[in-house]
Amino acid sequence: MILSSTIAKHFREIHFGGNWTSVNLKQTLEGVDWQMATTKTGNLHTIAELVFHIHYYVGAVLKVLHGGPLDAHDQYSFDLPEIKSANDWNALVEKCLEDAELFAQKLELLPETIFAENFTQEKYGSYYRNFHGIIEHTHYHLGQIVVLKKIIADKISP
Repeated sequence: MILSSTIAKHFREIHFGGNWTSVNLKQTLEGVDWQMATTKTGNLHTIAELVFHIHYYVGAVLKVLHGGPLDAHDQYSFDLPEIKSANDWNALVEKCLEDAELFAQKLELLPETIFAENFTQEKYGSYYRNFHGIIEHTHYHLGQIVVLKKIIADKISP
């Protein structure tokens, strides 16, 4: 087994389908318009905030995979720019999915030896831990999106 390809496949599946849970981000967001994506339900995050949050960390790690520094801060991970139109929403979803594919492509190119190395700093643990963590993180928030989508759909259904 080639670890880089296996992890990249797992990462792609959570975004585009074919994973063990049969739930993926792309399909889940189909039919979600910008009003639904920005609908507030109690004190929960909106679908748009969750998509931004998922992408925030993928984007930060993608920069590292391109040779840049890790520049991510939890305090900014929900700082979604205002979504005022279908174009704003579609751009967010498109960027999220495009970067997910780029992330998977970069993962596939990594040498097997890197997975045991520290991810930027020792305190973050290994590359392996971080890549699986980002997949787990996406699954966690994808579950929230699925539930929010159902709650919002029930609210707007006659």
